[in-house]
Amino acid sequence: MRKIELLSIQRISGAEKAQIEAVDPAIRLTDAGGWFDGEIRETWPPFTATRYLPPQANGVGTRAERDRLLAEAEVILGGWPFPLDLRARAPRLKWLHQRPAGASNLRFGDLWGSDVRVTTSRGAGNTLAMAEYAIAGIMHFAKGLHRAIVDRDQAGFDHRAYHPLLIEGKTLCVIGAGGIGRDVGRLGAALGMRVLGTRRHPDPAASLPPGFSALGGAEDLDGYLAESDFVVICCQWTPETTHLIDATRLARMRPGTILVNVARGEIVDETAVAAALAEGRLRGFVTDVYTREFEGPPPQTLWRDPRVLVTPHISGISDRNRHGAIAIFCDNLRAYLDGAPLMNQIDWNLGY
Repeated sequence: MRKIELLSIQRISGAEKAQIEAVDPAIRLTDAGGWFDGEIRETWPPFTATRYLPPQANGVGTRAERDRLLAEAEVILGGWPFPLDLRARAPRLKWLHQRPAGASNLRFGDLWGSDVRVTTSRGAGNTLAMAEYAIAGIMHFAKGLHRAIVDRDQAGFDHRAYHPLLIEGKTLCVIGAGGIGRDVGRLGAALGMRVLGTRRHPDPAASLPPGFSALGGAEDLDGYLAESDFVVICCQWTPETTHLIDATRLARMRPGTILVNVARGEIVDETAVAAALAEGRLRGFVTDVYTREFEGPPPQTLWRDPRVLVTPHISGISDRNRHGAIAIFCDNLRAYLDGAPLMNQIDWNLGY
């Protein structure tokens, strides 16, 4: 029986390791989670290392030992951040599964556009936690809770500055009605919102997702923005979606719109958002991401504005981990062994 050399460069638990090994006796799994931490510290910005690596984690083994592991690997289970030169060091690599859902995470390394099949955990993340975050962000500004922070800092109440909104009956636009977006729409509908959504290629013959009143394509976005009180960005970051929300689209939104981004910072033109805030056209901007967030803190023009709520990419974190990355990896591993198509394989031309 041919052995499949599978290398995990992402930390996995004992239960996850057993789950992977149970897929087939042909799998020979090497757990190298944490081995590459020192290399990551040397090649990624300090901000990234501080954010994502355990304190004082400097890797395991020698460079030669890590090179040997990569050189033998046919399949790799990876995560974020990752060694930027994986393709060059893994000549036998046929398939890499990225534990996170976003394909754009891999743009910085040499796997992007290579001959290696790469899959992601798209649709299997902590989608409900992220949807709850989006709804909480809407509520934060809809109910004027940001004013309480201003009043506290000024040690006095300005009662007339709050202007709370009633959520029921308002319109919510979900950009990217995939796993996260569908949960956002379902929760929004449960609160009495009318929900509009977009997908790159919606199936006109398919039923609408639960809670959605309409599901259109990219060509419908401008019309949906003009009808919406709240806009939540859940789509993938691709060349087509870079600055998808720019000055022109911000101008199409209703005055007083609340904008939420749980996708990638590059999808939003942050300069245009700052201008829209300065002109009073946005009620609030909630973002769990920002442009090149792995390099440092968010732009000060956004961070110091009380109508902006910025968090450090934590929308998918909760007390109950429902991330299905290992399950989808194991399903794909079975498919790989059987010579069947893999789920969520990145199309380099599409960008996800």
